[in-house]
Amino acid sequence: MTNIIRFVKNWMLPIAMLTGVAAYYIYVNIPALDGTHAAVNRLISYVQPVLLFCMLFVSFCRMSIRELKPRAWMLELLAIQVVSFVAMGLLLVWMPEMAGRVVIESAMICMICPTATAAAVVTARLHGNANVVVSYTCLINMAVSLLVPAMVPFLHEGILPNMTFEISFLLILAKVFPLLIMPLVVAWFVRHLFPRFHAFILRQTNLAFNLWAVSLSLAIGVSVKALVHSEESVWTMLGIALASLICCLVQFGCGRLIGRRHGEPVAGTQSLGQKNTVFAIWMGYTFLNPVTALAGGFYSVWHNLVNSWQLWRERKQG
Repeated sequence: MTNIIRFVKNWMLPIAMLTGVAAYYIYVNIPALDGTHAAVNRLISYVQPVLLFCMLFVSFCRMSIRELKPRAWMLELLAIQVVSFVAMGLLLVWMPEMAGRVVIESAMICMICPTATAAAVVTARLHGNANVVVSYTCLINMAVSLLVPAMVPFLHEGILPNMTFEISFLLILAKVFPLLIMPLVVAWFVRHLFPRFHAFILRQTNLAFNLWAVSLSLAIGVSVKALVHSEESVWTMLGIALASLICCLVQFGCGRLIGRRHGEPVAGTQSLGQKNTVFAIWMGYTFLNPVTALAGGFYSVWHNLVNSWQLWRERKQG
């Protein structure tokens, strides 16, 4: 049994992704369930953000406020994400009919996506400073919670038609802010007001891992649906895959260069390169062209391949 559990943990990424793909095709090919598609779509629209919230909440419960001390050099990491996201967004605003729009939106998602909560774990295994990653995770979450609502109304006015920018901003903020910031706030209150419940959460060592697996499977299923129903060409799909790969390599590389200059090469690398791809998939499907959700799925593969290589190299050197 121990070997089976270890195998599942080691291969959870492909297992979760294959489960999401298989679940979608099994579901849509059961004729008796044809009348449930609309209801299931609505259910998923509620379940996805709830799972994201719970996943972040459990992770933040393990963090102390003392660990969240920001460093000035983190602004360099933040600038890379913010400037690239805004620059590509403005390009699409000025040239709304430009070719390859979906690919650029996909790159935007990959660049602005927050740091994965699991990045601190990988950083620790690579003998880096996990506290730095925790701090940057909170910083980028706050930035994304404001930046995405500010940019999306300009990119896709059809999502919230006949509404002013202010109303659109507030409505999108109401969806994004609770997912990225409220888990931290709630975790802080639970830590100080409900210590027994907080201790119970800490004892559930695999809870965040299991929530991540379920969230990823669901997100991949949504991505497959977007792919199946998309009218985009194969070249566009390949463009999304390539854009996500380039964004992944650029962010891992820039993170390492910046981190090395400030004595935190591992923390800088993981802070900028390892992403909360479940959020990326949800963001693409909810606010942009649904096919852009594939960018998060592709990025998930790329950054996990990079992490696997990093861990293999660390074990070899050790």
